[in-house]
Amino acid sequence: MPDVPEPTVVAADYFESYSVVGLLAVVGVLFVAVAFGAGRLLRPVVPTPEKLMTYECGVDPVGEGWAHTQVRYYVYAFLYVIFAVDSIFLFPWATVFAAPGYGAATLVEMFIFLGFLAVGLLYAYKKGVLTWT
Repeated sequence: MPDVPEPTVVAADYFESYSVVGLLAVVGVLFVAVAFGAGRLLRPVVPTPEKLMTYECGVDPVGEGWAHTQVRYYVYAFLYVIFAVDSIFLFPWATVFAAPGYGAATLVEMFIFLGFLAVGLLYAYKKGVLTWT
């Protein structure tokens, strides 16, 4: 009959490995808490009206803090992200495409990927996102 370890020994090893992770998490939280506490104790606190004023890009704030932002700028940002992701996938593809044995399969996969991007671009064009107003 083969040697079977006792269940208590296996469970102890199992919980011992998690206790190391838990101890590391506690040490990490304590390290952050001590760092923040030391910063609070050591920094000078001299509030002045200039320090309490909202600061943005070196220009004194004028008017209300709430401003209307048009949604179309977010759409432009999303379109930029789409094309940035496209370039992230195209450059490695160009290096793999040059490797022997990967030509046809890689070419088909990239045209499928570019097809999805073209459908997204066509959708954005149909919605009028690409027209400047």
